[in-house]
Amino acid sequence: MVSLIARMTSSTASTTTPLRHAFERRVEDVKPLKSDINALILDYLTTEGYPSAAAKFSKEANLRPQQEEESVRARQAIQHFIHLGSIQEAIDALNDLEPQVLDSNPSLHFALLRLQLVELIRKCNNTPGGDITPALTFATQQLAPRAPTNPEFLEDLERTMALLVFPPDNLEPQLAALLKPDLRREVADRVNKAILSCQNQKRDAAIRNLVRLRAWAENSARDAKIDMPAHIDLGLDGDNHQENGHEPMIT
Repeated sequence: MVSLIARMTSSTASTTTPLRHAFERRVEDVKPLKSDINALILDYLTTEGYPSAAAKFSKEANLRPQQEEESVRARQAIQHFIHLGSIQEAIDALNDLEPQVLDSNPSLHFALLRLQLVELIRKCNNTPGGDITPALTFATQQLAPRAPTNPEFLEDLERTMALLVFPPDNLEPQLAALLKPDLRREVADRVNKAILSCQNQKRDAAIRNLVRLRAWAENSARDAKIDMPAHIDLGLDGDNHQENGHEPMIT
């Protein structure tokens, strides 16, 4: 009899619809305007550098373009060069588009040159019997004169030069990270933001600020012991995945 009751209780529990938290019901009651959502999408496509998608979406949603397509396309090309590891091409394109960006931002200029050194070392490591002379010459001429002006520059240069000393297949995590795509993405994002700032545009897409604000609000509510679900999804597909070479929403 006891076992029968236990089975009946288990069966009932398994078929009962889980109770939804009051917070989740309140979220569903909020109906954002389609026009607001469309504006957020266009802002993201424009700021992050998707010219074709931004132009097409602005027409479909009957929205005025936020920037000239040519300007967005120029930023996209520079980011694409960086993602490919073609740093000199990126620097040339950046100087053609906004020459004052690197002149007014020594830290960004050094980051690009350091990444260019990383790419030279990568090429050397990937070539049997590769010649390290180009990397040494570049470091001596372009980075060494700048390194003493900032302790961080000097530390970054020393760490990068260590890639020439240790075997590429036996690097400590801190050095191995320099050869991963993350460094290219980080520098590309910095360049994109610097261009936007130079053009008196927003450095971040509005949706990124909303995501940060949402995270702050949730943390504040939990700190205040407000009754909330144990976990709240953003409601975006692939929340934890990166696409198109860009960094995550929350940085």
